[in-house]
Amino acid sequence: MPTYDYECKSCQHTWEAFQSIKAPAIKKCPECGKNSAVRVIGPGAGIIFKGSGFYITDYRSDSYKKAAAADSSSSGSSDSSSKSDSAKSETPKSSESKPAPKKKKNSD
Repeated sequence: MPTYDYECKSCQHTWEAFQSIKAPAIKKCPECGKNSAVRVIGPGAGIIFKGSGFYITDYRSDSYKKAAAADSSSSGSSDSSSKSDSAKSETPKSSESKPAPKKKKNSD
């Protein structure tokens, strides 16, 4: 239910009323008692976002998401291949590395 602003034309008293959209406008001023109150059209309430945040990308269409995923995977594959080549050259050869010793189980 919205909050409406009212103003009395006789005494210039202003107040807010929390009422249904279907409810008729208040005519009687609570200050002076005359039937000269009118509903004031105000700027309205702003949108309040609560939570960790909202991003425009949260509401993208499925076609946009698929195109973006295809674009990022095609550009990401060229970067990953160059990284894997450099990683291979830095990896020690299997003949140089020694396997870890096996632990013996005690049979008591």
